[in-house]
Amino acid sequence: MLAPAQEENDAEVRREDQDNINRFARLNTRLHSVRDEMKQLKKQLEGLDDASTELMMRSGDETVMMIAGEAFLEVSEEEATNICEKQVEKLQEQVDTLKVEEEEIVGEQAKLKTILYSRFGKSINLEEN
Repeated sequence: MLAPAQEENDAEVRREDQDNINRFARLNTRLHSVRDEMKQLKKQLEGLDDASTELMMRSGDETVMMIAGEAFLEVSEEEATNICEKQVEKLQEQVDTLKVEEEEIVGEQAKLKTILYSRFGKSINLEEN
């Protein structure tokens, strides 16, 4: 036999419950956005890592062409390496910020799940399938 919290429940949906459900949905949407953004940033980081590797494999005193917006610029390898390193740091900060936000969202969703499942049992599905 299922525990009372797990049984189907025909409880009336109060305003507070609806607010919690809506909050959970908004958090879920934001969580997906954060994860998508992190995936894109990680892809950019991989590209910069590949570029840095290519720069390291070059002889040293040559110039390289870098794209800046829609234009190509001729820069020294050292300058190109510095630009790549700064961009990696910037992107890594963004990824770290998004990871913290992801953790906060997941934590808040866990609290809302506890509240909503205790109120509605199996009558509500908050899991992603």
